[in-house]
Amino acid sequence: MFRFIRTLSVDFINLLFPTLCLGCNRSLDINEKLLCTHCRINLPETGQHRQPYDVTLLNKFGGKVPIEFVASFMYFSKAGIVQKLIHQIKYKGQKEAAKEIAEWYGSQLKAESDLIQDIDVLIGVPLHKSRQQQRGYNQADWIAEGLAEALGVPARTDLLIQKRFKESQTRKNRIERWQNVNTVFAVPNPEEIRGKTVVIVDDVLTTGATIEACAIELLQAGCKSVGVLTLAATHR
Repeated sequence: MFRFIRTLSVDFINLLFPTLCLGCNRSLDINEKLLCTHCRINLPETGQHRQPYDVTLLNKFGGKVPIEFVASFMYFSKAGIVQKLIHQIKYKGQKEAAKEIAEWYGSQLKAESDLIQDIDVLIGVPLHKSRQQQRGYNQADWIAEGLAEALGVPARTDLLIQKRFKESQTRKNRIERWQNVNTVFAVPNPEEIRGKTVVIVDDVLTTGATIEACAIELLQAGCKSVGVLTLAATHR
């Protein structure tokens, strides 16, 4: 009887305050989560982690820093569903969505890819303290946490820090982006990563300047190798 009443209460609440799809804003059915079935099926997944490994994203770094691998879950395009998802995650408080989607991706990686073998630790691209206080959270840390749960690999938030504030990268070109992030990051305790295989995690990979700056600091601090996983990436 109690279970029946609880079910009715949940249904009534959902009727008054329906959960909406983060992609199309349609009311979700009871068995749908975050995205409606149509949006979930039509996510522009890259499939880059599958064999043979697609090195398209690795070419973004063009030999400037020795990155072992780069893979993203989805392709990012302006006004597309992925941009809507990232906007919700970064600016609308949808941190749990970041973790959930990262778990989807982590499950694929674990089942279908050799890229994630021998990973020691996942590190989200850090935010400056003032930016994180303003936003309330770092979306990259939540993405890393979702991947960590799916992959069974620890995620750490204390191994890499942003030591000075950087401006938004959104309207900057490649050179301006690099100038904006150069010397921004630091490894406070190098002994914690020395000899380890580290994977940098972020929401969107565009030019790669921010991740490049993070990788340089980690490698100089003595980590064995650096890989990159992101929820999304631009085509170029």
